Amino acid sequence: MVYLSRIYTKAGDGGQTGLGDGTRVSKDHPRVEAYGQVDELNAVLGLLAAHCPDAPECNLLRAIQNDLFDVGGDLCIPPAEDETAGGSLRVTAAQAGRLEHAIDRLNEDLRPLKSFILPGGTPAAAWLHLARTVCRRAERAVVTLAKTDPVNPQVVIYLNRLSDFLFVLARVANDNGKADVLWVPGQGRREAKAGSE
Repeated sequence: MVYLSRIYTKAGDGGQTGLGDGTRVSKDHPRVEAYGQVDELNAVLGLLAAHCPDAPECNLLRAIQNDLFDVGGDLCIPPAEDETAGGSLRVTAAQAGRLEHAIDRLNEDLRPLKSFILPGGTPAAAWLHLARTVCRRAERAVVTLAKTDPVNPQVVIYLNRLSDFLFVLARVANDNGKADVLWVPGQGRREAKAGSE
């Protein structure tokens, strides 16, 4: 159970923060950067829910927000070599598996892509594309962290699967892909050339 009695403690005024295991690190430590990116992703999903309450898969998106707190908690406590199973909150393969099932289910009704998609379309799709890009950034931050510090490998897998899910859901929010705007390679060059003639 989390219990917050005070919001400010002044302990971070010197540019350091505490990890979940009590270790003090700089606020720009790669571990803090990684779970900060996950926190930003969660906030983007909150904005999606606030601006588009009828977005597809609202209940699953709320569950994902909860998962992202699990991801942040996992990243906040570095795995110990002698850690016992269940000793710390860790992301599990089942959480990524739930996303895989949702991707497969939603993708059945989508027509295959023949080009990249321009982010946008409906407001819900636009928010989902933004969430997808923030998710990819968080994933990159975790990969960077894993080069120097121990990380639960399920965190990277979860974020990788989540970005795929957000992409598919953005297509669903665009009338099952019918309202997707496709990238036309070189279109701007042709239009610029035509305009200068």
